[in-house]
Amino acid sequence: MSDLVSSPTQSASLTVALIGNPNTGKSTLFNALSGGQARVGNFPGVTVEKKVGAYQFENREITLVDLPGTYSLSPRSADEMVSVDVLLGRQPGAPAPDAVVCIVDSSNLERNLYLFSQLRDLNLPTVLVLNMWDTTTSRGVTIDVEKLQERLGVKVVTTSAHRKSGIEAVSHAVLQALEETVQPSPRLFPAEFYDEVEKLSKWLEDRGEEQVHFFLLERMLLDVRGASEDAAGNAIAPELKEYLDEARLRLTAAGCRIPAVETKLRYNWIRERLDGVLVRSQEDSKLSSSDRIDKFLTHRFWGILVFTLVMFLIFQAIYTWSGPFMEMVEGLQGGVSDFVQGLMPPGMFRSLVIDGIIAGVGSVIVFLPQIIMLFAFIAIMEDCGYMARAAFLMDKLMTRIGLSGKSFLPLMSSFACAIPGVMATRVIENRRDRMITMLIAPLMSCSARLPVYVLMIYAFIPATMLLGWVNLQGIVLFAMYSLGALVAIPIAWILRKTFFKGETPPFVMELPPYKWPSPGIVFNRVYDRSKAFVVRAGSLIFSVTVVVWALGYFPGDHARQESLSVEINSIDAEVEENSEKLAALTSEYNQVSAVLIQESYLGRMGKAIEPVVKPLGWDWRIGIGAIASFPAREVIIATLGTIFSLGSELEDGDPGLSNALMKATWPDGSPLITVPVALSIMVFFALCAQCGATLMVIRRETNSWRWPIFTFTYMTLLAYVASFLTYQIGTAIGI
Repeated sequence: MSDLVSSPTQSASLTVALIGNPNTGKSTLFNALSGGQARVGNFPGVTVEKKVGAYQFENREITLVDLPGTYSLSPRSADEMVSVDVLLGRQPGAPAPDAVVCIVDSSNLERNLYLFSQLRDLNLPTVLVLNMWDTTTSRGVTIDVEKLQERLGVKVVTTSAHRKSGIEAVSHAVLQALEETVQPSPRLFPAEFYDEVEKLSKWLEDRGEEQVHFFLLERMLLDVRGASEDAAGNAIAPELKEYLDEARLRLTAAGCRIPAVETKLRYNWIRERLDGVLVRSQEDSKLSSSDRIDKFLTHRFWGILVFTLVMFLIFQAIYTWSGPFMEMVEGLQGGVSDFVQGLMPPGMFRSLVIDGIIAGVGSVIVFLPQIIMLFAFIAIMEDCGYMARAAFLMDKLMTRIGLSGKSFLPLMSSFACAIPGVMATRVIENRRDRMITMLIAPLMSCSARLPVYVLMIYAFIPATMLLGWVNLQGIVLFAMYSLGALVAIPIAWILRKTFFKGETPPFVMELPPYKWPSPGIVFNRVYDRSKAFVVRAGSLIFSVTVVVWALGYFPGDHARQESLSVEINSIDAEVEENSEKLAALTSEYNQVSAVLIQESYLGRMGKAIEPVVKPLGWDWRIGIGAIASFPAREVIIATLGTIFSLGSELEDGDPGLSNALMKATWPDGSPLITVPVALSIMVFFALCAQCGATLMVIRRETNSWRWPIFTFTYMTLLAYVASFLTYQIGTAIGI
């Protein structure tokens, strides 16, 4: 392999791969370089996120490929193999990088350089970015950058990405690295190791595999049962595994124990390079401020107490602060409905727009303020470093139920949305832990459940203040979010004892230093997640709403309903003499509408399933809402909004769905929804698997229909039984 890198022409575009450990500020640097503009998708054939940004620098078009955060280039799965394939130019849909930018936490240089030492084996033009430079210098740590650059043989620059300090120097260094000769990578291993690499290369060539990169040959030997073994093709896979086992035995006999030798030799090399380059002050040798805070926040008792209190306060704040915003959006929805009603003549199309689209989609958008606040709190905890502490705290509890602390972050992500939560299980190397985490992740209360909770709590749980400051509604919301997590504990234990027996591996993680959350990063995360929610409301929910409206509108004769609407609108409600006539016409209109919805296709379907849902305290309307919400849980809000609008329980001047639910009755005149019924609905949606997208992701991650079917079945049965018990017990004790 040549060590010379040809210089691209001045007009050529450049592709630069950005790689680094988690919590090193890689995303912040990516946003700073690309201006926050990124194209997000997946690499072909895998579930790894592909994030690409582009920017101009010195008349050059630079394309940034943000690789997933990783601690090493020792892939254990096909997903982890993506970063290696991108760097080697083997990944479909991603051009081979012209250069690599490796970002490290300069305050934790020794450990972070492990990944860099592996990158050097690729012989690519490389720039080392010492990020968090302000934190490092404030702790009295000095790093001789010029000497470090000389010893490592690459360009080294310092940045404080969250302050946008040193950003331009990164681009300068990339261009300089491309103009210079790439120094050969250091030969860290004994001669016997490289002899085995040559033998492996020859062995593969004899079997028709002539294009295997030298780096992959090394990884095949070093990573026992690693993903790199698959790089040679499936045809010789069994034979290759046997050959590699024999080669490792020969290396062990020569005193080169695989895989332990790699860690030992790389850290020896790192320590030699940092000798005399990195100097820590006496102050830094003492406990840092992060360490002092962690003595309290990671305490086995106080830490869990603080975490519980933080989560409780978050849900109190969500419910208390979002109220005025929710009322504002609800008022806007009513105003739009009235405006459209004044523009369009009575008929099918006006019903579609007002009763279908506005009442359905609008009923979901009303809850956007709560969802934005939830995403904001999660983003703040992630960016300040507290979420990593929460994972550390939960490790002991996770171990007791047969999981490790690595399961916590995917499960916590599922509180925003189960889809990225399920996909995040890829970081769990142990297959048993990964499968259990994947199967209980949908039990975490995602943002789609929040509108259901808020609607029921707002309408049927009294706004009582306990101890003068604790809102009862906030307590119920916290309880609903806790329910799924608490139920997940015995489910995980049962899965560990039945389908996925085995030992739980130890959990090791790095706790990043505390820092003030970056407003830009928090805003971007909240914006992206909220946008995804709104887009779903504008596509999936819109489609389901139109179908529900059609089923609820046809096949009835709406002539009398439309004539009553025209007559009601022609009466001046301000004239006192008209009040009795207006009330009589409105009452007749509501009766006609109620008959039409009951005789519609939707009403007939609902009546058919009512015996199944009646033990839960539900009528046919709630039952239809639950069935229609299979594609996405929040669809029940849109469905109920459409049903009650078609039934004319959403009245002018009182457009809110919550008001319609409070006024809804059974045929005998008794209230449709009581407190036990509201709790029954919330419990059902806390535990059910009403999310087709999540089930499809589980199918894709497991490559089998068995596990999504299993997940849907156990969660639906669990939700039905829990909802039944909630309603029956609540009614019996007179809640």
